[in-house]
Amino acid sequence: MATDIPQPTDSAVRAALATVNDPEIHRPITDLGMVKSVEIAQDGSVTVGIYLTVQGCPMRETIHSSVVTAVRSVPGVSEVHVELDVMSDAQRKELATTLRGGQAEREVPFAQPGSLTRVYCVASGKGGVGKSSVTVNLAAALAARGQKVGVVDADIYGHSVPRMLGTDGRPTQVENMIMPPSAHGVKVISIGMFTPGNAPVVWRGPMLHRALQQFLADVYWGDLDVLLLDLPPGTGDIAISVAQLVPNAEILVVTTPQQAAAEVAERAGSIAVQTHQKIVGVVENMSGLPCPHCDEMVDVFGSGGGQRVADGLTKTTGAEVPVLGSIPIDVRLREGGDEGKPVVLSDPDSPAGAALLKIADALGGRQRGLSGLSLGITPRNKF
Repeated sequence: MATDIPQPTDSAVRAALATVNDPEIHRPITDLGMVKSVEIAQDGSVTVGIYLTVQGCPMRETIHSSVVTAVRSVPGVSEVHVELDVMSDAQRKELATTLRGGQAEREVPFAQPGSLTRVYCVASGKGGVGKSSVTVNLAAALAARGQKVGVVDADIYGHSVPRMLGTDGRPTQVENMIMPPSAHGVKVISIGMFTPGNAPVVWRGPMLHRALQQFLADVYWGDLDVLLLDLPPGTGDIAISVAQLVPNAEILVVTTPQQAAAEVAERAGSIAVQTHQKIVGVVENMSGLPCPHCDEMVDVFGSGGGQRVADGLTKTTGAEVPVLGSIPIDVRLREGGDEGKPVVLSDPDSPAGAALLKIADALGGRQRGLSGLSLGITPRNKF
C-alpha cells in the first residue's frame, strides 16, 4: 500500500530556517535578511538561496551545514541544495541599521540610557599580577552560568586575552560594524586580532583612545549581561578613556599580597575618586601556595595585601570596598592560560578554579547599584 508523502510548503521551510542562527551575530538568518530564496520542486527537493554578509565569510561552511540540517527536518523534503550569495552594499547597510536598533553610529551602547549591561574594568597597579588571568576566568565562569558575556582586551600594548581564551578567530566586518569571534561562550575583541604575528603596537594616546572607542562602539556585542575590560596596568591613557567613554563602568582591582604591589594597586584604584567611578571590590591573586604534602598555605609573596588595598580604598573613596576573594598559586591556572582553557572550566574544583568561581558568583549576582541608576541606566542595551 502506497504511503502519501506530504509536499513541503514554503512556510514550513522558512520556519525551519528561522531556527538557524548566524554563528557570529547569534540571531536567526530570517531576521537578518539572509534568506534570498526558497524553491520547492515536485519531488520534494528544496533549493535555498542564502546571502552571506561578506565575501569569504569565515563561517560559510557552518551556515551551509546548519541550513541543510534544518531544512532536511521538514516533512516531505527529499533533498536540500544551498546556493550561497553575498549581500550587496545596500543590504549590508540595512543589516547594520537593523543591528544597531536605529542608534546612530559611533555611540557606545553601554553608556546609553537603557543599558543594563554591567561593565567591569579589571585594573591593577603593576603588570604581572595576573589581571588578564582573572579577567578571562571570570568571563568564562559567568558565561558558563548562563550569562551573556563580552571581553575587551584593552591592554593594547600587552594584549593576551585571545590566547588565554583559546580563540584564533578573526573579526568579520559588515559595513562599519565588527563581528567579534567567541570562545567558551564569550565574545572577545583584541588589537592582537588585527596585527600580524606577534608584532608590537607602537601608538600614542589619541590612537589608543580611538582603538578603545572602536572596540566599544563599532563591535556588535548584542545584548550583553556583563562586559569585562582588561585594562593595562596603571592609570594611563586607557583608564582615562574608559572613564570618558563608559562613565558607569565599575572598577575591579587585582593585586598580589606583598606590600609593594598593594601600594601600587591602591594607587591605581584611587583613580575612581577623580573619575567618579565605583570600585566593586578587590581580588588578591597569588595569595599563597598550597603545600603539596600538607594542608598548610605557604605565603610566597607575603599576606594581607588584598585587605590592605581594600581598607585603603575604603578610606580614600568613603565607600565600603570589599575583598571579593583570594586566589592561591596554582600551576593549573597558568597552564589553562597558555592552552586557552580557563581553569574554571577545565578544573573547577582546583583551589584556583574554586576561588575564581566564587568571585564570579559574587559579580554575577550583583544588580546595578544607585550610582548606575543616578545616570539614568535602566533596561539592558539594544545594540
